[in-house]
Amino acid sequence: MNKILVIEDEENIRGFILVNLKRFGYQVFEAESAEDGLKIYEQNEDISVILLDVMLPGMDGFQACQQIREKDQSVGIIMLTAKTQEMDKVHGLMNGADDYVIKPFSPNELVARVQSLMRRMRSATNSSLKNETHGVKVDLQKRIVKKDGVHIDLSPIEFSVLELLVTAQGSAISRNDLLDEVWGLNFAGDPKVVDVNIRRIRQKIEYDPSNPKMIETVWGFGYRWNDKGLDTNGN
Repeated sequence: MNKILVIEDEENIRGFILVNLKRFGYQVFEAESAEDGLKIYEQNEDISVILLDVMLPGMDGFQACQQIREKDQSVGIIMLTAKTQEMDKVHGLMNGADDYVIKPFSPNELVARVQSLMRRMRSATNSSLKNETHGVKVDLQKRIVKKDGVHIDLSPIEFSVLELLVTAQGSAISRNDLLDEVWGLNFAGDPKVVDVNIRRIRQKIEYDPSNPKMIETVWGFGYRWNDKGLDTNGN
């Protein structure tokens, strides 16, 4: 679930979005018109999320959104617009959009919205997801973790952190998102609790915790589960 289609006619904005999404591990397709975007989507139906500008030449974003929804209810759609009127948001959502982002936006905000949407989509379809890379087997349904066949004891908090990373399937998750999802929006403690728990998990599942290969740090943002696989020496 790492493929994203960006439909945006302004080249500078489109380039800005592409660079930042690729930085966080997404495979990105791009189009400068709704018509071109729809063709790309028809050829790549495993695209998970579409970032769709409202003001496009020819067919606008509202029309494109409606056309996509007539054929596919499963793909995630986030509308992008410089408009701030409430009715524009309502119009987009009524046409089938899942979320709405107002320009200008920061890279972290956009990535966080994409990740949040993908998590909601995964929670509806992957309740029994299993991950068996790196010699570490994570069974989300049974809440069991094994390393090279040996059971690993994780606290409920540690498992919840690992679960979010694994289900992101190679995409980075911000520290703030981990904090909100695991500890709750009203958590009033030290945000460094995220880093502390990441360190504990690494001590338990990494072959070399001082040089982690499974849970990667994305500097200035958060963490990512490396789903590319390791060799038998943990490299």
